[in-house]
Amino acid sequence: MVNVAVVFHSGFGHTKALAESVAAGARSVGNSVNVAMIPVAEAEARGEELDRADAIIFGSPTYMGGVSAEFAKFKDWTAKRWYADAWKDKIASGFTSSASWSGDKLSTLNQLMVLAMQHGMVWVGLGMKPGNNHSKGSHDDLNRVGSFVGAMAQANADQGVEGIATSDFATMEALGKRVAEIARRQKAGTSQLAEAA
Repeated sequence: MVNVAVVFHSGFGHTKALAESVAAGARSVGNSVNVAMIPVAEAEARGEELDRADAIIFGSPTYMGGVSAEFAKFKDWTAKRWYADAWKDKIASGFTSSASWSGDKLSTLNQLMVLAMQHGMVWVGLGMKPGNNHSKGSHDDLNRVGSFVGAMAQANADQGVEGIATSDFATMEALGKRVAEIARRQKAGTSQLAEAA
């Protein structure tokens, strides 16, 4: 069984809805994948689930060019895991959303990636070409915001979850699926090495 944890903060519901799509993508890999949705407020109480995870996908809205304050508290809490190398060699990835098309979402993804790197995790990017960046592109393209480091979504400031494009949800699903597949391959490879030793 491959365990994937989606750890997220959602201020207005957007990031939670995206996290659900990430989780759905991971689950689509098959019955061999177990997915835990963990809001950052529950992370300390559910720390053992994070420690057992083969992959952790981090999600935060982009506020003022970075992760939310609530996610930053979680990030600081993870120092306890860092001391113990509890997450070393786990697969990691991330996703974010903002109201603006740019909104400095890359800054947030970079914060998530640096967090993973400090833990000695193995970062997985989105792994797809950008959409909607040529004359035949459209709002319906996967990766319409054009990210490589992780997945990005955009919704207008005066809209709720209904303002998130269907293509953004599909992009999140693709990220979850990619991470789960890579985690499954890594775990299978580790098991084969252990059997050969």
